Amino acid sequence: MSDYQQFIANVKRKTGIDLALYKEAQMKRRLTSLYEKKGFKNFDEFFRAMNHDQALYHEFLDRMTINVSEFFRNAKRWEVLEKKIIPKLLEKNKRLKVWSAACSTGEEPYTLAIILSKFMPLSQVSVLATDIDDNAMARAKLGIYMERSLQEVPEDVKKKFFVKEGSHYKIIDDIKRTVTFKKHNLLADPFDTGFDLIVCRNVLIYFTEEAKHELYLKFNRALRPGGIFFVGSTEQIFNPTAYGFEVEDTFFYRKM
Repeated sequence: MSDYQQFIANVKRKTGIDLALYKEAQMKRRLTSLYEKKGFKNFDEFFRAMNHDQALYHEFLDRMTINVSEFFRNAKRWEVLEKKIIPKLLEKNKRLKVWSAACSTGEEPYTLAIILSKFMPLSQVSVLATDIDDNAMARAKLGIYMERSLQEVPEDVKKKFFVKEGSHYKIIDDIKRTVTFKKHNLLADPFDTGFDLIVCRNVLIYFTEEAKHELYLKFNRALRPGGIFFVGSTEQIFNPTAYGFEVEDTFFYRKM
């Protein structure tokens, strides 16, 4: 067994995260650069250090989960969500059940809440946001962001929903209250059901084809009939009907 294979086994035992379900070349390269930067010679040394150093363990999770996010990322897609998808969903159900899966540092679920607030009072907006990384979610709950995370945010939205604090922006408490953060491992934990809208963007590309296949089926089962699955702009599903979906718009799939 190679030291990376042993590392996979050790991590699975410690955390329940199965790195074997991630594309090996990408993940191995990313984690090797981290342990070398920290002065370790191999995966075995790195794992033993992680066992005793909580900060290092969080850094491993950060590196593994690629926490790169921003508000209204790929703005045209969010426009489709606002102008076409949500109005259609609201025709069937006035209280939408919404899930931001693999939510990273919170930009995505807060973007969802901002868009939903255009259709209903904030007291009726509710977004479930989940991620595997405690550290990312701790940052999400703080709701403080660098200017670069807001580069796609329209000026009027920025004024209404953010407070500038020095070089940072803080999301207003009224929006923060609409999002519930919860730890969740997409590959291992059960999914809730009855969602009208599930957003899972820019994470599926890191999984193997087998893992993606399983996840598409799980996401489909988690949606109510007619519910929408919104993926990232490099994550087109090439055979949606195999998973019980049909194309609603580019990167939006409706449960049949």
